Amino acid sequence: MLNPLDHYFEQKDEPLKSCLQYLRLLLTGYPDVTEHWKYGMPFYYHKGKMFCYLWTHKKLHQPYIGLVDGNKIEHKDLLQEKRARMKILLINHLKDIHEDKIKLILKQAFDLRK
Repeated sequence: MLNPLDHYFEQKDEPLKSCLQYLRLLLTGYPDVTEHWKYGMPFYYHKGKMFCYLWTHKKLHQPYIGLVDGNKIEHKDLLQEKRARMKILLINHLKDIHEDKIKLILKQAFDLRK
């Protein structure tokens, strides 16, 4: 039987599934980042503190990275919507993933932790 994290990724349909799995591998590839099941979603901690999570936008049906303290990051592709503390980075799973852009935004988020 799959744990809740693995089940979350396995139950998605392609190409959404592959996109989320790619983002999962990207995030867990960073030093001091750990994956947890929190609030019913995959959550990623950096050095023991909440850092970001993966989810799918309800209206747009696109995966996104939700950044804790994203409100402190300025980037044209980050959306605040109705969130006070978080900002999200939508990922178009039907096109090539812009890994450089994702890594740049993640670097800004990591830099906030210093």
